[in-house]
Amino acid sequence: MKVVDANIILRYLLNDHEELSDTATTIIENNEVLIPNEIIAEVVYVLEKVYKVKNDDICNTLLELLKYENIVVSDKELIEEALLLYSRKRLDFVDTLLYAYGKVKGYTVYTFDKKLALLLEG
Repeated sequence: MKVVDANIILRYLLNDHEELSDTATTIIENNEVLIPNEIIAEVVYVLEKVYKVKNDDICNTLLELLKYENIVVSDKELIEEALLLYSRKRLDFVDTLLYAYGKVKGYTVYTFDKKLALLLEG
């Protein structure tokens, strides 16, 4: 199995650099690929903050990517829940991951973040 970093995923999704995007496409489409949760968080951050992509577009794009049979993530249900919440609420993706740990895994999440705390209580 191969592990990819955020740059590989970004070049694949954005198709903005002919040589690098072609290489990223070859890697992603021709291998069993692990995308760690940390890399997904980095991709979300870069798409939102650097490329100014809307939250719901980020969500839809990454959910489509995660449907690939050769793509493996540590906990698909957790990531999907976090992405869906991210598309609906004005929260940082890491906060939506924390929420998903509570909802999907049943973990108790401690936070001083008022917005996240309200969501966790609800």
